[in-house]
Amino acid sequence: MAQMEKIRCAILRGGTSKAMFLMENDLPRDVEARDKVILKVFGSPDVRQIDGLGGADPLTSKLAIIGPSSRPDADVDYTFGQVSINKPYIDYSGNCGNISSAVGPFAIDEGLVRCQEGITTVRIHNTNTGKLIIADVPTVDGKAAVIGDCVCDGVPGTGAMIMLDYSDTTGAVTNKLLPTGNPIDTLDIPGFGKIEASLVDVANPMVFVRAKDLGLTGVETPQQVNSNPELLKTLESIRGTAAVMMGMATDLKDALERVPAFPMIAFVSPPQDYTDFTTGNPVKAEEVDLVSRLMFMQVIHKTYAGTGTVCTGSAAVIPGTVVYEQIDRPREKPLLRIGHPAGVIEIEMASKITDGNVTITRAAISRTARRIMDGSVYIIPEQK
Repeated sequence: MAQMEKIRCAILRGGTSKAMFLMENDLPRDVEARDKVILKVFGSPDVRQIDGLGGADPLTSKLAIIGPSSRPDADVDYTFGQVSINKPYIDYSGNCGNISSAVGPFAIDEGLVRCQEGITTVRIHNTNTGKLIIADVPTVDGKAAVIGDCVCDGVPGTGAMIMLDYSDTTGAVTNKLLPTGNPIDTLDIPGFGKIEASLVDVANPMVFVRAKDLGLTGVETPQQVNSNPELLKTLESIRGTAAVMMGMATDLKDALERVPAFPMIAFVSPPQDYTDFTTGNPVKAEEVDLVSRLMFMQVIHKTYAGTGTVCTGSAAVIPGTVVYEQIDRPREKPLLRIGHPAGVIEIEMASKITDGNVTITRAAISRTARRIMDGSVYIIPEQK
């Protein structure tokens, strides 16, 4: 193996996503050199990622870099990267909520956090956003628990419930709950025209539009969306326009090339019946509070992003947003149920309004996670 370099690596599923977990001290300090190594680990750029560990899908081409905490109120630092499949690029502009759920178990099992029997609280500093995520991880015999009865729609079977509180993540990228200061804005989209949208930034920045304003029902399947090039183009134009308005990109081209993952875009609709595309089981209107379809890396997310859930839940408690208007009022229950292509995801929401300003006081989701493998990944070093 003298011709190749060996790097410690673990693959963990977090929620409905999967990521390569690498230790910060196993990677080059220089960012450019580090990213070249990571691209080799994944086998990018290549649509098949055949020469690396990437799964040729945005939900599996994900990265978590873990290191000791750089701030006193956290236990570990966690950097998320969305590794492009067909381009030599890694997007660090936001976080992944599903992968965040695997950080606590990884930190406990690696001995980075002292394990407490029963529940271990792990304070995670997400370096992408500079925000703190609190993970309550069930533990057994000094390790993160895996077996449990928590159902995570989009994942086969059940697992131990991990609770993640994102209440500290308002203004994750833009430092504002509402980046434009408005609950709703009118966007002028090239080739489409004007459309109303809500730009919200909690856990990750997002833009929300009404499904009906796009001529959609809101319960389209991933195949129906991904096979419609005109729709994909329109959605990306809306996302790019929102990125410019949020100060994340200079123009549509910059948004696509430099920040392809964030902001995310979702089209929302009121509760309605539809079919879980993964199982064929019905999802009834009375089982959800709203229906949403989320776009990620220019294709539809087959389930729903964890941070997207947090941002959608937050938008749902802000009067005037397109998300807020989808829900029958009054709503006194703290649990918000979001219907997605593969079922339902729930979030515990609490907020308060002071002088017209909304403050998010709780935004918590439950996920399951587990280690799939660990060992070493081999890469061919750069030829000098």
